[in-house]
Amino acid sequence: MDNFQTVLRFFMNQKATIGYSFMAILTIGGERIFSMVSFQCPCNHDQNFAYGLTFLLGPAVVLLVFSLFFSTRLWRLYTGCCLNPMKLCPRGNCLGCFRVLLSIITGAFVAPIMWLSVALLNGTFYECAISGLDDNLVVDLFCKNKTMKCREELARVPCDRSELSKQDRMELLLMFRAQSQILGWSIIIIAVILGLLGTCCKNCRSKVSYLQLTFWKRYVEKEKERFDAFTVDYATKLAERNLQSFFENKEPNVMPFPNHKAWEEISEYYTFSKSEQYYSTLHRYVEKTDRDYEPEKRPVLEVEDGIEMT
Repeated sequence: MDNFQTVLRFFMNQKATIGYSFMAILTIGGERIFSMVSFQCPCNHDQNFAYGLTFLLGPAVVLLVFSLFFSTRLWRLYTGCCLNPMKLCPRGNCLGCFRVLLSIITGAFVAPIMWLSVALLNGTFYECAISGLDDNLVVDLFCKNKTMKCREELARVPCDRSELSKQDRMELLLMFRAQSQILGWSIIIIAVILGLLGTCCKNCRSKVSYLQLTFWKRYVEKEKERFDAFTVDYATKLAERNLQSFFENKEPNVMPFPNHKAWEEISEYYTFSKSEQYYSTLHRYVEKTDRDYEPEKRPVLEVEDGIEMT
């Protein structure tokens, strides 16, 4: 039993690494499926570049949008800012909010970078795209010291319809693939170096020690886990209370509920300061000596513009 708890604790502590590894596996699998099932290079000068670039960058853009769409940190920062722009920079801390936004965008780029790296290392999409360029520099690079037939047949090289000799075709394909893989490894190296430099800079400028920062991260994770569990339990009780009141035709029982101002305060993003050494906005709110303990008389929403929740 102790060994099982040790293994479980290890996996819980490595959630981020496991998540990124799983994302990498899905990216590799998705790229292979695209290459084998749906990708068919048209092999002509007019369509090669657009077609290859669409398969190379299209999924990356979709992954970026999905990463932003499913980012709870983004929606926590963005929700309600049209009605109250100050929510983007609570307490005048615009620099802190900019850092949070930069962190969200940086995290959203992980999946697209994985896709680009895998797609370029494979080389299929790049071969199609680069062979369709009519730029003289590109053509001169691949067809240097070759006949005019190379220029005419360059767009057909990724397919079996090229009239070039097998040796010339394989030579061009190897050049395409080499360039694609160089670009793929360049993206990986740049991403890794920027990630390392960003982490070093962030830790170097940290206002707390390493052990306290570790505790802070653990607290935030546990607070989120317990908040999700507690809200599910409390929402279930509220739903049961309302259903009971409806079907039994009686007044609902009194149920304490946080007021609107309290929800607003704990929804802000919190950045550490020496004057307020808390671990989250929820921690700061419950530690306030002057906070309003008066709950809502009725746990209802006051929606001015008739927004419908579905």
